[in-house]
Formats: sequence, structure tokens, C-alpha cells
Amino acid sequence: MARRVFWHIGLPKTGTTYLQGVLWDNREALRADGLLLPGRGHREHLWAALEVQGRDLTQRAPRAPGAWERLATAIEEHEGDALLSHEFFCGASQEQAERAIARLAPAEVHVIVTARHTAAMLTAGWQEQVKNGGLVDLRTLAATDDNSEFGWRTWDLRGVLERWTSTLPADHVHLLPMPGRSEPADRHWQNFREVLGLPDTYAAPPAPANPSLGVVQVELLRRVNAHLSEFRKAIDRGVWIRGYLAEQHLAVQKRERFGLPEDLLQECRSRAEAAVRLITERGFHVAGDPAALLVPEELPASRQLESVTEAEMLEAAGALIATMLEDRREQAKTIRALRNPPPAAAAEPEPEPVRGWFRRAQRHAGK
Repeated sequence: MARRVFWHIGLPKTGTTYLQGVLWDNREALRADGLLLPGRGHREHLWAALEVQGRDLTQRAPRAPGAWERLATAIEEHEGDALLSHEFFCGASQEQAERAIARLAPAEVHVIVTARHTAAMLTAGWQEQVKNGGLVDLRTLAATDDNSEFGWRTWDLRGVLERWTSTLPADHVHLLPMPGRSEPADRHWQNFREVLGLPDTYAAPPAPANPSLGVVQVELLRRVNAHLSEFRKAIDRGVWIRGYLAEQHLAVQKRERFGLPEDLLQECRSRAEAAVRLITERGFHVAGDPAALLVPEELPASRQLESVTEAEMLEAAGALIATMLEDRREQAKTIRALRNPPPAAAAEPEPEPVRGWFRRAQRHAGK
């Protein structure tokens, strides 16, 4: 059994994709440093996170069912340290989290929680839900209390900590607030690496900019989603709605930041303050200042979603259609080129001296 298991459980929208990219790109180096990253790839940790929560994976990939037990068995057979990482783990109930931690006994489990202030969690989380085909407006989603990955179940830091830390010593819980803009570009990775006890030898790139949608673009996409009934599979939502429509096209339009109405902002402040009180009372390890998890008094200038007009969405939709038409034209050119490749150039006659040398070499080789 592994000596220690570092369990990175999220939260969503806290640089998890960046950190996981560094981890999987350096999987062999991690193993050489004694840290096992079990499984074939990132998706197995996603499947395991869903299985820990009792989700049915039979409609996913053939290898999806049984992912959690495969990872746990690999950890059981490993001597040294191991790491699990997916942001959806944080959606587990207290009973599910306790059972999963107990499955890894007698290994010493350390829970790592990457986090940001609650107002940023709500705006980024709702936007991510829309980018994944969601139809629910911000206010309705903020009032919803269910087990979805897109909601307070995974966005509320205090709730996650209460569910996941009931059986753990305080020094086995590590909080990593997302670094501010003034901090080094790889600060998030360096904090993560230090918790894992890894040497400072990894060539981690700067954290990439996360493409966000403006207030007009996110509301336009939410309206478009209602017409995408043929894009319900996870791969369709990821590739076409999130990747193609949202990040490739809408995110590059001129945009304005959207913000929260005052009542939701106050709720976020209250939730953030409750989380910081719990962190302080329990004495959890924080890489930095716990106050970074409070909602700032001064937030960047923004617009309310209710201020978006139909005319603004029509203009954004026109620009979107124009760029999509350009894509279709380029696609047609590529298809024509593949179907009708240029004729191969006629081979030039081989010079006589070369042919003679080749014949002589063949005769010599045949002796």
C-alpha cells in the first residue's frame, strides 16, 4: 500500500486543468520521484470521481465502470506516495468521502483543495455550465440545491471541507488559493508541488489564460443552447459547444465582464466568510493568506446580465455566423484538396552514371 495518498479534490474552476496538464505531462518524472499517478489518463480520474459518488457509468466509455476500484488497487500495490486529481471528487457526500478515504487505509491521506473566492466561483461556475450546454440562468442556478457538479455542492468551500475532512487531522488538509495577477505565472504549480514534496525540477509552463465569455456572449450562448438538441453527449458538448462555439469564437469577440447582483454578491460574501472561519478554527494548512478566499470589497467593473439587450445579442450572433461561414469555406477547400490531390510530378530520368553504379552495386551484393 502507498505510504501517503495526496487527493486533489477540486474545487472546479480553480486552475485544475492547468495543474492536471502539468502532472500528466510529467507522469514518468513523477514516478521517478516516487509519486504514482495511477490510471491511463485524466479521464480515469474523472470516472473514479463519479463512481465515488455512486454515478452510473454504463453509458460512458467501455472502460469507465470500475475506474475507482482500478485506481485504488493500483495505489494499494504501490510502495511510496500516490496522487489522485479531479475537481469532481469534491461533490461527494460526507458518507461517500469517508468511505473512499477508508478504502485507501492504512495509507496516510492528504486532501488538497484548490480554491478561489466565492463570487468568482459562482460567475465562473455558471459560465462553465453554459459552455457545457446549460440552459439555466444565473439566478435560478444560484438558488438550486442539488448534487450537480455545477452548483453550490462543488462551489461552496465550507461545505466541501466539512464533508471531506471529518476523519482527517488538520495538517492533512491543504488549501491552495488561486494566485493573484501580481504573483509569478507558475505560482499555482509551485504551491501544489511543495505540498506534494516534489523537487523544484519540473518545467511547468505559466498558467494559461482561461478564455472567458463576456456578458453578451454568455447570454447569447445560453439562448443558442436551447436549439442544440443533437449535442447532448459529453463529447459533443466539450468539442462543439464549449470548444468550438464558446472558446474558439465567442471568447474572441470584444467583451465586457459580467458581475453579480447585490443580493447574490452578499450571499457569496457570507459563504466565503464562513469558509475562512472554518479554515482558521480547524487550523488547516493554507499556502498563502486565507483572506485571499474572501470576496474583495472592490471588484472589477462589470455589467449585470439583465442589462443585455436583444440588439447586442443580435450583433454578436451576426459576427458569430460570419466567422462560422469562413470556417465552412476553409473546410470545403480542404475537402476538395483531399479529394482531388494534384497529380504526382513525373519522375526525372535517372542519370546514366547513377544507374550504372547501382547495377554494379547489385552485382557485387549478389556475390
